[in-house]
Amino acid sequence: MQELKVTMLGPSGVGKTSLLTAMYEQFERSIGQTNLQLTPDLESAALLQERLAKLKTLPDSFETKGWMQSTEDHKSFIFDLGRKGAIPSLTLHFQDYPGEYLAAKSSREEKERVETFVRESAAVAIAIDTPALMEKNGQWHDAVNKPQQIANLFQRVYRELESPRLVIFAPVRCEKYLQDEKSSAELVRQVQAGYARLLDLLRSESLLSKVVVIVTPVQTVGTVVFSRIEILEDKPLFIFRKTSHDAQYNPQDSEQPLRYLLRFLLRLHLDRRNLGVFNFIRDWLGLDNHLKDAVREFAKGCKNTGAFAVLQGQNWLNIG
Repeated sequence: MQELKVTMLGPSGVGKTSLLTAMYEQFERSIGQTNLQLTPDLESAALLQERLAKLKTLPDSFETKGWMQSTEDHKSFIFDLGRKGAIPSLTLHFQDYPGEYLAAKSSREEKERVETFVRESAAVAIAIDTPALMEKNGQWHDAVNKPQQIANLFQRVYRELESPRLVIFAPVRCEKYLQDEKSSAELVRQVQAGYARLLDLLRSESLLSKVVVIVTPVQTVGTVVFSRIEILEDKPLFIFRKTSHDAQYNPQDSEQPLRYLLRFLLRLHLDRRNLGVFNFIRDWLGLDNHLKDAVREFAKGCKNTGAFAVLQGQNWLNIG
């Protein structure tokens, strides 16, 4: 079975594991009549269930200080993808790295491990702590989201790309900023401003035709919104509150990154050129038209209005 790698990027505690958990959980709820099945391996299933239980308890108290414990070590999340009841034809390998692996104090081996995985990944999902980006004119964005470190990583890795790549900006904890059309547009604008250096690199002559860039906000809980910032030992503590006293766990749009990923892979299959290290995608769907139809149906659910935006590379998402 072929393996496709996806890197989860973002500083420690920003919500990468929560994003991946909600992505899988809502995929199961949103596939409807689509004949697709995404199955985690045993270890991944246990990790996801543990994180899901924690996410579901967040609305239990009306006010939440901070978020959940950050990932202490890198974790692999392995999913088999295929038609329901059939032998899977593709393994999706999501690598979730602790944010400290990009920090100055990390070892050279840790930094190189991240760079190697990004280099081999068809897609990179950058989880963004949205309150840090949006509040106080972005005062805490650099300290929390560390966009400079992420831009430097791409500078080193995205050189002489042999095949197209997908870069997903995924604002999380973003419930407050998706209330109307105006606030949604402002979120997209702030993502572009906050990651201007990285976007400038991805728009360069060498990369513009090879890199797809999208913004897909994910409400990983759906009913817990940002309230205020408290300063504790010169560091921000983000306070969240429930939308109502009886609000329950209700994630929104967490399957969107996966929809875009499959849309991108289907387009690569249909294009059949310049696949480089992803040559196997040429044949991945070719032998199973039923799977191709299922992927196409699921991928058609990609959102592209409001705070959902394709910033570049639309041609690598056109599937007819």
